[in-house]
Amino acid sequence: MKMTHSWVERFRDQPPIEQTMIDSITSELATSDLNPNVGPNKPIVAKVLHVINGEHFAGAERVQSHLGRCLPEFGITADFVCIKPGKFPQVLKENGGDWGRCHLAKMQNRFDLRSAFRVRDLVRAYRYDLLHAHTPRSAMIASVASRLSGIPWVYHVHSPAARDSSNRWSNRINDNIEKLSLYGCSHLITVSESLCCEAIAQGADERKVTVVHNGVPTIRPERTRVPEPGGRWVLGMVALMRPRKGLEIVLEALARLAREGLDVVLRIVGPFETDAYQSEIEELIHRLGLENRIERVGFTSDVPAELVKMDAMVLPSLYGEGLPMVVLEAMAAAVPVIATRVEGTPEAVNDGVEGLLAEPRDPIRLADKIRTLVSGEIDWRTMSEAAFRRQKGCFSDRAMAKATSDVYRKLLGLG
Repeated sequence: MKMTHSWVERFRDQPPIEQTMIDSITSELATSDLNPNVGPNKPIVAKVLHVINGEHFAGAERVQSHLGRCLPEFGITADFVCIKPGKFPQVLKENGGDWGRCHLAKMQNRFDLRSAFRVRDLVRAYRYDLLHAHTPRSAMIASVASRLSGIPWVYHVHSPAARDSSNRWSNRINDNIEKLSLYGCSHLITVSESLCCEAIAQGADERKVTVVHNGVPTIRPERTRVPEPGGRWVLGMVALMRPRKGLEIVLEALARLAREGLDVVLRIVGPFETDAYQSEIEELIHRLGLENRIERVGFTSDVPAELVKMDAMVLPSLYGEGLPMVVLEAMAAAVPVIATRVEGTPEAVNDGVEGLLAEPRDPIRLADKIRTLVSGEIDWRTMSEAAFRRQKGCFSDRAMAKATSDVYRKLLGLG
């Protein structure tokens, strides 16, 4: 299906923005003239520019960073342009550019399309072959930039836009932006079979949709202790804390277990999306009398180091998950997962094998699942080893990068 954007066509052949503007976009965080991952033994066949928000460094951003790090192994240079620069470019800079070059093209508001012209100029200056967008906002920019530059673009569906947050109006706006932007999109990548089916049900051509499961490095830090029934159990939740992650549900489950006399604590790892939500959670912790059972960690760029301090990773999401990266990272660290049956999560975790699955919004059932593990009804060692084997065999970062590079090659006619 095609949509005519006459105003885009009118500006397609306009001269680039002034070079000083390009310099201001790229100089602050551009790490080098060449991607340091590219060497003489790694022939590059295509250059891809990922158009991303860049405000946070959560699940989707970890996907992006792993792609930037691994794609050169498969002949693809992967760079980034941040339209809402924040945590992502900072983390990229801290890693010395090993994940690719980072450009800036900051949007001043949700509908600031000037960033699309900046992306067009980056395409011309660095000779990118393909654009790859990851959010509704970046899809809007990539869609316009694709028409301006004449190169194809791919859209990566990490979660359902219509169910991404607790703000109904924001969801509706993002869903509409996504649908409108996808006219002219060359290919969709979804992180789970559930999102693939949803995209096809909404009208996507199934020949132009590919499932690429998320993947992570198999990092298994050495543990200093192994939990035992009757002892202290440390649960952990790693996320950008926002209402759809279900932190309230695990707190209510924890209060129920505390009343039963079980020694279970919760480490909260990750920042809160807003101060208002953090205040709500603090009030709930006080009301439930859990102050002595909560350990607050905040943001970390070293997730495996935090996971190894946990006996189980809990993710009680209410909705809006594609295939959570932290679930895979926990499995890689041989940490059992206690999560909810939300979209792509059951594609990675088999209930009772690599972890435990409860229904969303149900603290009683979540408490039941936690109890089966901490009481010894399920053997922790057996479950942790099963989680490790499944991640290593099915959800590696290299497998994700290889499948993504296959999509690029097919789209660009590279075989």
